[in-house]
Amino acid sequence: MATMQLEIITAEQQVFDDEVEMVVAPGIDGQLGILPHHAPLMTVLQPGEILIRKEGEDTYFVVSGGFMEVMGNRVTILADACEHSDEIDETRAQEAVERAKERIEHQDSDVQLEQVLASMRRAQVRLNAVRRRRTRGPRQPGAGDAGGAGSI
Repeated sequence: MATMQLEIITAEQQVFDDEVEMVVAPGIDGQLGILPHHAPLMTVLQPGEILIRKEGEDTYFVVSGGFMEVMGNRVTILADACEHSDEIDETRAQEAVERAKERIEHQDSDVQLEQVLASMRRAQVRLNAVRRRRTRGPRQPGAGDAGGAGSI
């Protein structure tokens, strides 16, 4: 199967760098499915999950936003923050959601509502990812696509 190079970078580290078969990322206007030899593209990423398919196996990362560039047969993701879904602690993610809800309910004049809502969105994405991870079994080769996302 054809592959492309994927690199995910944050300000602190290179999170991922390998040949992959497919990437699905949370673009600003919806999910973007990227296959080898995709047309050039530059987009903003919103908080969400990145699905990476390599040798028929699916891996998930959670990003808090950033940018994605597709050029040649290379995908580069510059993420604000990124972590492997297996590294997310469900209890801590749930606590972050609860803290954000409390801040919204008891909003002080010092607190910017937009910042609190963004914080809650990031926490909810992390919590959803870890909960889905529990219910996902290993992907069977040929068992369908990435939730309806196709190459754009």
